[in-house]
Amino acid sequence: METIDKSACADCPINTPINLKRLGSVEAKYDCLIALAGNPNTGKSTVFNRLTGLKQHTGNWPGKTVSRAEGGFALNDRKFRIVDLPGTYSLLSTSTDEEIARDFILFGQPDVTLIVVDATRLERNLNLVLQILEITDRAVLCLNLIDEAERHGITIDTRSLSRDLGIPVVPAAAREGRGISELLKSIEEVIEGKFICKPHRIKNLLPEIEAAILGLSNKIENLYPGISNARWIAMRLLEGDQKMIDAIKNGGIVEIIGRNMSNNGQAKIDKG
Repeated sequence: METIDKSACADCPINTPINLKRLGSVEAKYDCLIALAGNPNTGKSTVFNRLTGLKQHTGNWPGKTVSRAEGGFALNDRKFRIVDLPGTYSLLSTSTDEEIARDFILFGQPDVTLIVVDATRLERNLNLVLQILEITDRAVLCLNLIDEAERHGITIDTRSLSRDLGIPVVPAAAREGRGISELLKSIEEVIEGKFICKPHRIKNLLPEIEAAILGLSNKIENLYPGISNARWIAMRLLEGDQKMIDAIKNGGIVEIIGRNMSNNGQAKIDKG
């Protein structure tokens, strides 16, 4: 019996959303920006290539030696730019990769953050997912490698997981094109407001901690009018994130924001 190579069928019409047009490289004008995040070895690059048609990564992040991949695709009269962030296990800024991913999600103004996780190692991946949900109101979770999970007898209640996380959850096997149509539909629903994300956040902190976060958030917003995620930044300052402390003290936060602003927006943060 002849063995069928599923990877060879990756671009077959049955595996490709009807309205998806892979643009490859990024066009000058686009309508929506997607940040692609996830742990290493979750198939994040496979999702990226599946959507854009690109097969390799080119270029570096400004001032960094970390590779940077950007691509584009069109869907239902919208043009999307997708930025493949470095694979990381957390956003605590203990490495260059973590710093790049964190800063882009914080200040790059993505319309949606697409988080790719390994369905066979979901518990290990949830640490990064929960950190991302602390700093963005618009996210979609891709349960990639769901075929591998099924082969290992792993069952995931995606409806309950979506309810608990407060974002769409889509099972997928990106190598085969499985789940890509559903993933794109969820992205569009978040962008259009048809799915209102209510991301899981840290709650029920001690009153004195909440008071400290609120007071510090107000000071940050007064110092840098228009800054986003002031609460999250305040939490990082209280936890002793030295890089964030230095950025706030010396005004470097303005440079970080400007570096990560998407091309369709303009920096609105001025040092007070």
